[in-house]
Amino acid sequence: MSRLSVAVRTGFSGSISRSSMMDIEEAKRILAAFEREGVEYVMVGSMAMAAQGLVRATRDVDFFVAPTAANVEHLRQALRSLYQDDPNVDQIRVEDLAGDYPAIEYVPPDAPYSLDLLSRLGEAFRYETIDSEELLLDGIRVRVATPSMLYRMKKDTVRPQDRLDAEQLRRLFKIEGS
Repeated sequence: MSRLSVAVRTGFSGSISRSSMMDIEEAKRILAAFEREGVEYVMVGSMAMAAQGLVRATRDVDFFVAPTAANVEHLRQALRSLYQDDPNVDQIRVEDLAGDYPAIEYVPPDAPYSLDLLSRLGEAFRYETIDSEELLLDGIRVRVATPSMLYRMKKDTVRPQDRLDAEQLRRLFKIEGS
């Protein structure tokens, strides 16, 4: 499974070291802004695994978002509240998220991490079909993919880390599957 993306990148040009991975405090700031602005999203990927109890290092946060004009405006408002001086926030467009290549990588100014914003992943997964649940993370309501959804998303990819993640999810949550 491959992911095509429309990149919205900013000025970060440094190398990324293990010490500059996405941390939970920064993730909570982003999630709080999403909640405050009413963004319709589901967190997937390794940060969703962490919210479900399986922690590993990552350099990004992956979100499926509703590809509607109103939701994209809520998303931009949330990002503007965090990154006020970044004109690239306005480059995030509903036409991209609802188009043929519905993935955007947004890198905040000077950040060693990125936000992957998707509305669809090929024909296999769409925002509307992601099984999710609401969790509380330090008082922040977080919409996160269920463990079985994360397993389904990761089990058949070509990336070795995803297959390892799928096996950990299968074991921890006693998910039936191959």
